[in-house]
Amino acid sequence: MTNPTYVQEYEAIVKVLNKYNEGGAKADSSIMRSAFSERATIFGIENSKLEGGPIEGLFKTIDTAFRQSPEAKAAIVRIDIVGTVANARVDTDNISGFRFTDFFNLVKVDGQWTVVNKVYHTHHSN
Repeated sequence: MTNPTYVQEYEAIVKVLNKYNEGGAKADSSIMRSAFSERATIFGIENSKLEGGPIEGLFKTIDTAFRQSPEAKAAIVRIDIVGTVANARVDTDNISGFRFTDFFNLVKVDGQWTVVNKVYHTHHSN
């Protein structure tokens, strides 16, 4: 089998990121769970302090604190791919009333792309 092209890898990563985007918009972590490694982590700043840890914290937040947001819009700003690793930026508007910029680190494991880390910035209006 030949090595996948950049376009094929890009499309595979977009599918993974779209699971995340759909799960957030529908406030249903079961949709996004398969996008993440079970060992994935999440980090960001909340109340001027570093918050985060295991990805299960994201899933709990999605299921308990988020609401369905059919108005949510997400843009995959960029995806950088080198061999079996990638980094992606996703900007999301109107998801449970918030606006986020997320950076995802992905690794290709057994032929499948998986998110191993998410860091996020919550945009606050002044």
